[in-house]
Amino acid sequence: MSMTILVPKQQKLKTRHVKNDCNPEWNDELTLAIYDLNDPINLTVYDKDTFTSDDLMGEAQIDIKPYVECLKARLSDLPDGTVVDKILPSRENSIADVSQIIWMDGKLVQDMILRLKNTATGEVEIQIEWVDVAKS
Repeated sequence: MSMTILVPKQQKLKTRHVKNDCNPEWNDELTLAIYDLNDPINLTVYDKDTFTSDDLMGEAQIDIKPYVECLKARLSDLPDGTVVDKILPSRENSIADVSQIIWMDGKLVQDMILRLKNTATGEVEIQIEWVDVAKS
């Protein structure tokens, strides 16, 4: 299986392919340029077929707006593991379980379990982190 992440402005990133695994672990780091916080970030999971088209295994949208709102607070020097915000699952998001925005190693990260749509069952665990390229 592989995962594709698509954002507007023609950015399309793919994870590596994990063979013969119904519960693949990618542990890949993908970096996206975000131009408009209102544009959805679409995640799609496919199985890899050799002789036919890859099969869609499910889709989800990543909503970064709550995370960005926490970034705007310009927090600093919090103890590691401090929960800054919690996002609850709802019909309006793809979140399958409570998502926490956490202060870790001097930065904010958000862990999410996303419920895949257009499939009978399936979830994907991801973590997002903002990288400010103006400062790097």
